[in-house]
Amino acid sequence: MTKFLSDNAAAVHPKVWEAMRAADEADNPYDGDALSAQLDERFTDLLGRECAGLWVATGTAANCLALATLCQPHGAVVCHEEAHIEVDEGGAPGFYLHGAKLMLCPDGHGAQGAKLTPEGIAAFIDPIRDDVHQVQPHAIAITQATEYGRSYTPDELAALSAFARERGLGLHMDGARFANSAAFLGGSAKDASRGVDSLAFGFIKNGAMNAEAVVLFDPAQADMVKYRRKRAGHLQCKGRYLAAQILAMLDGDLWLANARHANAAAQDIASGCAQRLMHRVEANELFVTLSPAEREALRAQGFEFYDWGADAARFVTAWNTRAEDASALSKAIAAL
Repeated sequence: MTKFLSDNAAAVHPKVWEAMRAADEADNPYDGDALSAQLDERFTDLLGRECAGLWVATGTAANCLALATLCQPHGAVVCHEEAHIEVDEGGAPGFYLHGAKLMLCPDGHGAQGAKLTPEGIAAFIDPIRDDVHQVQPHAIAITQATEYGRSYTPDELAALSAFARERGLGLHMDGARFANSAAFLGGSAKDASRGVDSLAFGFIKNGAMNAEAVVLFDPAQADMVKYRRKRAGHLQCKGRYLAAQILAMLDGDLWLANARHANAAAQDIASGCAQRLMHRVEANELFVTLSPAEREALRAQGFEFYDWGADAARFVTAWNTRAEDASALSKAIAAL
């Protein structure tokens, strides 16, 4: 079977394994090791502004720990109605944020592909502004790349950041596929994260085993998250192994090379189904209109993927997707 189910199912990159083996010697426990000590500087260099980087084992924890610094329990986080933190986190935001609410904003005012715009958010939150009987927003959460594989441009991020500043709201980025958006936007991590207050920098979908990063641009928030991470059970005793994975991905821009490979495979598939695409392909996900019979025909040829509603499918490429497999799927869809 040829799998296009999820980049979560991809193998661990060999260089990550090598880095973990190299870290397999005694060092200080928790985050006091030499590898963890490098993360702040490495992320500062990569993202172009001073920040702190902390490892955690899951994207769920990365998002929720960051959001807990931006939103008080009596407040709310504005996110898209199909945001991963709402649809796929099993209620974790409410758990980590001690009951704070997610406010689900629909598409509107030109937004497409699960993107948010300042105009759309304003129309959504202004009717309840300063109403003590309504939960008030404390932060905005966006996803890069979005749940439909779209990428926020630097200009779009700058506009959202300016809006958040004007309204006194924090701005968080769920970057589970951050590398794929950065690759699409030309390779700049700085451009792909412009103006955000916190970033969940994803590595697991892109070649790591079990390491994600919470990146915070406010030192006070970073200090707070260290305590929250411990309380949440994510301060691992042998944190050097998580740090080793992240550093291996950052070394030589492996994170970017892997994402470029996955994006190229997605573009190859897209070439065979351009008229069927539900959304522009700007990362490594494709949403393709296919009837039930057409989906079964593809599965009969050995392709694995997820259904997306009654008349569509989602295909996800990864850092190790073989060019011949992407080409075969492209041709199979074109031949339907």
